[in-house]
Amino acid sequence: MGPFAKIKCGMGIGGWMTNYKRVRFLPAEKAFDITIGDREHFERYITQWDIQNIRSFGMDHIRIPFDQCVIEEVNNPFSYREEMLKLLDRVIHWSLNEGLEVILNMHHAFGCYCDFAEGSSLLDDEELKNRFIRLWEMLEDRYCDLDIVFEPLNEVTSANAEKWNDLAGRTIKALREKNATRRIIIGSACWNNVNYLKDLSLYDDPYIGYTFHFYEPATITHQRSTVFVEHYLYNREIPYPCDISYLKDFEDCFNRDGKWLSGYDRIDERFVQDYLQPAADFKRQHPDKWLWFGEFGTIQHMPLESRENYMRDVIRFSKEHDIPWCSWNYLSTPYDCNKYSLVTEDDRKIVSEEMLRIIQGHV
Repeated sequence: MGPFAKIKCGMGIGGWMTNYKRVRFLPAEKAFDITIGDREHFERYITQWDIQNIRSFGMDHIRIPFDQCVIEEVNNPFSYREEMLKLLDRVIHWSLNEGLEVILNMHHAFGCYCDFAEGSSLLDDEELKNRFIRLWEMLEDRYCDLDIVFEPLNEVTSANAEKWNDLAGRTIKALREKNATRRIIIGSACWNNVNYLKDLSLYDDPYIGYTFHFYEPATITHQRSTVFVEHYLYNREIPYPCDISYLKDFEDCFNRDGKWLSGYDRIDERFVQDYLQPAADFKRQHPDKWLWFGEFGTIQHMPLESRENYMRDVIRFSKEHDIPWCSWNYLSTPYDCNKYSLVTEDDRKIVSEEMLRIIQGHV
């Protein structure tokens, strides 16, 4: 039994302390402010019943994301909001009490916010790096007696693997000085792109795991999302699986060559298997390393049968290659323009019995 052996199938809870509002629509000087309304949302949105609900789905782990700006004041470095940390404590303890493994994830860091073009980059700004590392040291001090997993950063927006490896290494070193057996998960560069797994620095440490994300083709999984201008502009319902003409037309609409579609006449399980092959390669080349499929999903307004088809194909890949997975996402906020909810907003029931079977691994 390795350190990560109990982690098999789980669910993320984006919409609580991350993606609670889309900062890209806010004035830059206000983007990271925490309002009274935000605080009320953090207090009410995830309840003990929700954690029990996730457990009832048969999940064995839960991914709890937070944004740095929720915990640390943007203009007051190294100053942490105790009231927000207490809410984090509460959800972590609810989860542990339900027998769930907990993966604590910084979803958006200062200088690395996927929704927002910031003036400084996390990987190029020494102060931001120090704040990033210190926040995780603070969390280690706070949770030193809890056996939870740390995932330092959700998605590195930079494709510079060397710079990310350096910051990840510094963070691991700082945590190891405090806790030799803290379980840590490190993702690949360029949005946790599966093709960048090969560029990750690997460690001779059984308490370090590795992860990747997958939403390809985004034209389908993010269809009609307002987060990406192209998808919002195209505004077309696209089924999965589908004929390649859907995606070719999308590429033509934006005068792109669409070379990545060559060799395919359909977008289906073969496409998914091909694009995820680097994960299978990583597993084969590094049998002593633990690999986790940390995030994938389908936008809520994608046709339900298509959502099920896509999730089935992705999870089938995970099962075939013995890679544990974590579906995204339990519940998005009602006003989120990029909703990936796996439960309904009114009663928080799974969107379909077939979807439940799929995310449990019955594929």
